[in-house]
Amino acid sequence: MKTLQQYLRGLPTEFIEQLEKFGIVKDFSAQAEILREGQYVKYVPLVLEGMVKVFTRHEDKELLLYYIESGESCIMSFNAGIKSTASKVFAVADEKSLLLLLPVEKLHEWVRSFPSLNELFFNLYDQRYASLLDTINHLLYSRLDQRLYNYLLETAKQKNSKIINIRHRQMAAELGTAREVISRVMKKLEQEGKVKQLQGGIEIL
Repeated sequence: MKTLQQYLRGLPTEFIEQLEKFGIVKDFSAQAEILREGQYVKYVPLVLEGMVKVFTRHEDKELLLYYIESGESCIMSFNAGIKSTASKVFAVADEKSLLLLLPVEKLHEWVRSFPSLNELFFNLYDQRYASLLDTINHLLYSRLDQRLYNYLLETAKQKNSKIINIRHRQMAAELGTAREVISRVMKKLEQEGKVKQLQGGIEIL
């Protein structure tokens, strides 16, 4: 296993020593829960390997907000942790992932002592704000077939594969619609020659 110094190149040695002393490195299996909605955040996750998905939920519907990749953290859990408020989102590992859990009780001290941590989260705020605006625009102005196709393209890009193993129920949950609707739209995309539905997944053509 690589050291934190190798994972977090560019951070000050003194800060990495603090992370080694107080942080917790933990493995999460695919689909493992990392953060619950309504939970008071005790640790803010920073992804070392793998990928994490962050969702919001309204009534019985879920909506995928953004992905957290290697070297990134969750601004929503950071905000909840700093303010000692309950989380408004939930997060799961999209695949087997290795995370560094940052204790909230140390964050106030670290953001004062290490400007690089502030810079990391300011940059993430910019990225997530742009992602959320893009999500809102798609919800308001894009047809579902466009949203679904863009979602499949983005998922294939994240997994670096043109064949993705994903079920209609999961796509429906992440796009905030019904499984039956996804099934109909998938048939349309297949007829248009954009995708091919396989027994083990979906191929992007």
